[in-house]
Amino acid sequence: EVQLVASGGGLVQAGGSLRLSCAVSGFSFDDYAVGWVRQAPGKEREAVSCLSSRGSATHYADSVKGRFTISSDYAKNTVYLQMNSLKPEDTAVYYCAAERISCSNNVWGYEYYGQGTQVTVSS
Repeated sequence: EVQLVASGGGLVQAGGSLRLSCAVSGFSFDDYAVGWVRQAPGKEREAVSCLSSRGSATHYADSVKGRFTISSDYAKNTVYLQMNSLKPEDTAVYYCAAERISCSNNVWGYEYYGQGTQVTVSS
């Protein structure tokens, strides 16, 4: 059974940092890409960042480039999203998700979604 468990959200002031974690089980990083998708109140889901299978490539939405970094610790079966220089517009529920092999950078491309973790950035 595939499971993705996100954690690390919270309340932070603008300019601050948070690190989200996604603990995965039920599949191999050799076969799946893992990414982060967020949804702000009243808005559609947005693909934020993705790490291709085997860590071969990383992808970022233009809105987070230079501020967010995706990484992995395969020994811990965990993918991280380091978020720096946070802005109020980053406020959203962040979901980790998985899809086969490559990052489609499309919220509809993900095969599995975990539960979300709330990130709130105050101004």
